[in-house]
Amino acid sequence: MVLSETWFMEGYIDFEMQQYRLLAYLQDVKRAFKETKLYPQLADIVFHYNNLLAFRQNKRLLQDQFPRTLQQVDLQKMELVYERMLSDDQIMAELEQIVAYAVDEMKTTIDNGAEIYDYIEKQIVIEPVGIMPLYKNEGYMFLRYGDHREVRVYNYSVSLFEHKNARYKGIKVDFVESQEKNLANAYEQIKIDVIRRIRTLPNPAVFKVEFPRDVPVNETLLPVAKRMLVKQL
Repeated sequence: MVLSETWFMEGYIDFEMQQYRLLAYLQDVKRAFKETKLYPQLADIVFHYNNLLAFRQNKRLLQDQFPRTLQQVDLQKMELVYERMLSDDQIMAELEQIVAYAVDEMKTTIDNGAEIYDYIEKQIVIEPVGIMPLYKNEGYMFLRYGDHREVRVYNYSVSLFEHKNARYKGIKVDFVESQEKNLANAYEQIKIDVIRRIRTLPNPAVFKVEFPRDVPVNETLLPVAKRMLVKQL
Protein backbone atom coordinates (compact mmCIF):
# COMPACT_ATOMS: atom_id res chain seq x y z
CA MET A 1 0.00 0.00 0.00
CA VAL A 2 1.20 3.52 -0.83
CA LEU A 3 0.60 6.61 1.30
CA SER A 4 0.46 10.03 -0.30
CA GLU A 5 2.45 12.93 1.14
CA THR A 6 -0.61 14.33 2.92
CA TRP A 7 -2.46 11.06 3.55
CA PHE A 8 -3.46 11.98 7.12
CA MET A 9 -5.55 14.96 6.02
CA GLU A 10 -7.06 13.67 2.80
CA GLY A 11 -10.73 12.86 2.37
CA TYR A 12 -12.91 12.71 5.44
CA ILE A 13 -10.70 13.48 8.45
CA ASP A 14 -11.60 10.72 10.86
CA PHE A 15 -9.27 9.03 13.33
CA GLU A 16 -10.64 5.52 12.89
CA MET A 17 -10.60 5.66 9.09
CA GLN A 18 -7.02 7.01 8.97
CA GLN A 19 -5.98 4.44 11.56
CA TYR A 20 -7.09 1.61 9.28
CA ARG A 21 -5.25 3.22 6.37
CA LEU A 22 -2.07 3.55 8.41
CA LEU A 23 -2.20 0.00 9.77
CA ALA A 24 -2.62 -1.41 6.26
CA TYR A 25 0.46 0.54 5.15
CA LEU A 26 2.50 -0.55 8.16
CA GLN A 27 1.49 -4.17 7.59
CA ASP A 28 3.08 -4.03 4.13
CA VAL A 29 6.23 -2.41 5.52
CA LYS A 30 6.56 -4.97 8.32
CA ARG A 31 6.06 -7.80 5.85
CA ALA A 32 8.96 -6.46 3.78
CA PHE A 33 11.18 -6.08 6.86
CA LYS A 34 10.35 -9.65 7.89
CA GLU A 35 11.72 -10.75 4.50
CA THR A 36 14.82 -8.58 5.16
CA LYS A 37 13.80 -6.14 2.44
CA LEU A 38 14.68 -2.62 3.51
CA TYR A 39 14.21 -0.48 0.41
CA PRO A 40 12.22 1.37 -0.71
CA GLN A 41 10.10 0.75 2.42
CA LEU A 42 12.55 2.14 5.00
CA ALA A 43 13.19 5.38 3.12
CA ASP A 44 9.46 5.79 2.48
CA ILE A 45 8.35 5.38 6.09
CA VAL A 46 11.12 7.71 7.33
CA PHE A 47 9.84 10.32 4.86
CA HIS A 48 6.27 10.03 6.19
CA TYR A 49 7.51 10.09 9.80
CA ASN A 50 9.43 13.32 9.24
CA ASN A 51 6.38 14.77 7.48
CA LEU A 52 4.26 14.13 10.54
CA LEU A 53 6.85 15.69 12.83
CA ALA A 54 6.88 18.80 10.64
CA PHE A 55 3.11 19.02 10.91
CA ARG A 56 3.16 18.66 14.67
CA GLN A 57 5.92 21.24 15.09
CA ASN A 58 4.28 23.90 12.98
CA LYS A 59 0.70 23.22 12.00
CA ARG A 60 0.19 26.76 10.76
CA LEU A 61 2.32 26.11 7.70
CA LEU A 62 -0.12 23.41 6.62
CA GLN A 63 -3.27 25.50 6.86
CA ASP A 64 -2.87 26.55 3.21
CA GLN A 65 -3.04 22.88 2.16
CA PHE A 66 -6.59 22.47 3.41
CA PRO A 67 -9.46 22.66 0.92
CA ARG A 68 -11.43 25.86 0.70
CA THR A 69 -15.01 26.30 -0.46
CA LEU A 70 -15.73 28.91 -3.10
CA GLN A 71 -17.74 31.72 -1.47
CA GLN A 72 -18.19 34.27 -4.25
CA VAL A 73 -16.70 35.47 -7.51
CA ASP A 74 -15.94 39.14 -8.17
CA LEU A 75 -16.25 39.39 -11.96
CA GLN A 76 -14.76 42.91 -12.08
CA LYS A 77 -11.57 42.14 -10.21
CA MET A 78 -11.55 38.48 -11.24
CA GLU A 79 -10.79 37.52 -7.69
CA LEU A 80 -11.87 34.33 -6.02
CA VAL A 81 -12.85 34.63 -2.39
CA TYR A 82 -12.53 31.44 -0.42
CA GLU A 83 -13.78 30.37 2.95
CA ARG A 84 -11.47 28.08 4.85
CA MET A 85 -12.87 24.77 5.89
CA LEU A 86 -10.29 24.57 8.66
CA SER A 87 -11.73 24.54 12.15
CA ASP A 88 -9.16 24.45 14.95
CA ASP A 89 -11.48 23.13 17.61
CA GLN A 90 -12.72 20.17 15.58
CA ILE A 91 -10.61 19.25 12.56
CA MET A 92 -7.30 20.15 14.15
CA ALA A 93 -8.11 18.13 17.26
CA GLU A 94 -8.87 15.10 15.10
CA LEU A 95 -5.72 15.62 13.04
CA GLU A 96 -3.54 15.90 16.12
CA GLN A 97 -4.93 12.62 17.39
CA ILE A 98 -4.21 10.96 14.04
CA VAL A 99 -0.69 12.38 13.91
CA ALA A 100 0.15 11.41 17.51
CA TYR A 101 -0.97 7.82 16.88
CA ALA A 102 0.82 7.60 13.54
CA VAL A 103 4.09 8.99 14.92
CA ASP A 104 4.21 6.33 17.66
CA GLU A 105 3.33 3.47 15.31
CA MET A 106 5.78 4.58 12.61
CA LYS A 107 8.60 5.09 15.14
CA THR A 108 8.28 1.49 16.32
CA THR A 109 8.37 0.19 12.75
CA ILE A 110 11.31 2.43 11.82
CA ASP A 111 13.24 1.10 14.83
CA ASN A 112 12.69 -2.44 13.56
CA GLY A 113 13.99 -1.48 10.13
CA ALA A 114 16.96 0.34 11.67
CA GLU A 115 17.91 -2.82 13.58
CA ILE A 116 18.04 -4.76 10.33
CA TYR A 117 20.04 -1.98 8.67
CA ASP A 118 22.56 -1.88 11.54
CA TYR A 119 22.96 -5.65 11.42
CA ILE A 120 23.62 -5.60 7.68
CA GLU A 121 26.04 -2.69 8.02
CA LYS A 122 28.07 -4.37 10.78
CA GLN A 123 28.41 -7.60 8.78
CA ILE A 124 29.47 -6.03 5.49
CA VAL A 125 33.18 -5.98 4.71
CA ILE A 126 34.49 -3.42 2.19
CA GLU A 127 38.13 -3.58 1.11
CA PRO A 128 40.12 -2.22 -1.84
CA VAL A 129 41.28 -4.62 -4.55
CA GLY A 130 44.88 -3.92 -5.51
CA ILE A 131 46.51 -0.50 -5.47
CA MET A 132 44.11 2.41 -5.16
CA PRO A 133 44.49 5.41 -7.48
CA LEU A 134 44.28 9.00 -6.22
CA TYR A 135 41.00 9.54 -8.07
CA LYS A 136 38.36 7.30 -6.50
CA ASN A 137 35.09 8.92 -7.54
CA GLU A 138 34.70 6.41 -10.37
CA GLY A 139 35.44 2.75 -10.35
CA TYR A 140 34.05 -0.73 -9.78
CA MET A 141 32.39 -2.50 -6.88
CA PHE A 142 32.57 -6.30 -6.66
CA LEU A 143 29.63 -7.60 -4.63
CA ARG A 144 29.51 -11.12 -3.18
CA TYR A 145 27.27 -12.58 -0.48
CA GLY A 146 26.53 -15.84 1.32
CA ASP A 147 28.22 -18.96 -0.01
CA HIS A 148 27.74 -17.92 -3.62
CA ARG A 149 30.71 -17.93 -5.95
CA GLU A 150 29.04 -15.28 -8.07
CA VAL A 151 30.65 -11.84 -7.96
CA ARG A 152 28.36 -9.10 -9.18
CA VAL A 153 30.37 -6.36 -10.90
CA TYR A 154 29.03 -2.81 -10.68
CA ASN A 155 30.36 0.41 -12.11
CA TYR A 156 30.04 3.26 -9.63
CA SER A 157 30.34 7.03 -9.94
CA VAL A 158 30.18 9.64 -7.18
CA SER A 159 28.75 13.13 -7.61
CA LEU A 160 28.99 16.14 -5.30
CA PHE A 161 25.92 18.23 -4.53
CA GLU A 162 25.94 21.59 -2.80
CA HIS A 163 23.02 22.83 -0.73
CA LYS A 164 23.43 26.14 1.09
CA ASN A 165 26.51 25.65 3.27
CA ALA A 166 26.68 21.88 3.00
CA ARG A 167 28.10 19.48 0.44
CA TYR A 168 26.70 16.02 -0.14
CA LYS A 169 27.92 12.96 -1.98
CA GLY A 170 25.63 10.91 -4.16
CA ILE A 171 26.53 7.58 -5.72
CA LYS A 172 25.18 5.86 -8.81
CA VAL A 173 25.83 2.21 -9.59
CA ASP A 174 25.18 0.24 -12.76
CA PHE A 175 25.32 -3.52 -13.03
CA VAL A 176 28.00 -4.62 -15.49
CA GLU A 177 28.22 -8.40 -15.34
CA SER A 178 28.63 -11.45 -13.11
CA GLN A 179 31.78 -13.51 -12.76
CA GLU A 180 32.59 -16.64 -10.78
CA LYS A 181 35.16 -16.34 -8.03
CA ASN A 182 37.41 -19.38 -7.57
CA LEU A 183 41.07 -20.22 -7.00
CA ALA A 184 41.97 -19.36 -10.59
CA ASN A 185 39.77 -16.30 -10.71
CA ALA A 186 40.33 -14.30 -7.53
CA TYR A 187 39.33 -10.66 -7.10
CA GLU A 188 42.62 -9.41 -8.51
CA GLN A 189 42.15 -11.48 -11.66
CA ILE A 190 38.55 -10.30 -12.04
CA LYS A 191 39.82 -6.73 -11.78
CA ILE A 192 42.42 -7.29 -14.50
CA ASP A 193 39.86 -8.92 -16.76
CA VAL A 194 37.26 -6.14 -16.32
CA ILE A 195 39.82 -3.38 -16.97
CA ARG A 196 41.17 -5.15 -20.05
CA ARG A 197 37.75 -5.70 -21.63
CA ILE A 198 36.03 -2.49 -20.54
CA ARG A 199 38.38 0.33 -21.44
CA THR A 200 36.36 3.29 -20.22
CA LEU A 201 38.38 3.45 -16.97
CA PRO A 202 42.06 2.62 -17.54
CA ASN A 203 43.07 2.82 -13.84
CA PRO A 204 39.89 2.59 -11.79
CA ALA A 205 39.41 2.25 -8.06
CA VAL A 206 38.02 -1.21 -7.25
CA PHE A 207 36.39 -2.31 -4.01
CA LYS A 208 35.17 -5.72 -2.95
CA VAL A 209 32.06 -5.91 -0.82
CA GLU A 210 31.26 -9.14 1.00
CA PHE A 211 28.38 -10.19 3.20
CA PRO A 212 28.29 -13.61 4.94
CA ARG A 213 24.59 -14.45 4.49
CA ASP A 214 21.88 -14.58 1.86
CA VAL A 215 19.79 -11.41 1.75
CA PRO A 216 17.84 -9.66 -1.00
CA VAL A 217 20.43 -7.87 -3.14
CA ASN A 218 18.52 -5.00 -4.72
CA GLU A 219 16.23 -4.33 -1.76
CA THR A 220 18.83 -4.57 1.02
CA LEU A 221 22.45 -5.42 0.37
CA LEU A 222 23.13 -3.09 -2.55
CA PRO A 223 21.56 0.06 -0.98
CA VAL A 224 23.47 -0.47 2.29
CA ALA A 225 26.72 -1.21 0.44
CA LYS A 226 26.34 1.99 -1.60
CA ARG A 227 25.97 4.10 1.53
CA MET A 228 28.97 2.46 3.15
CA LEU A 229 31.11 2.90 0.05
CA VAL A 230 30.31 6.62 -0.12
CA LYS A 231 31.61 7.00 3.44
CA GLN A 232 34.97 5.54 2.40
CA LEU A 233 35.41 7.76 -0.66
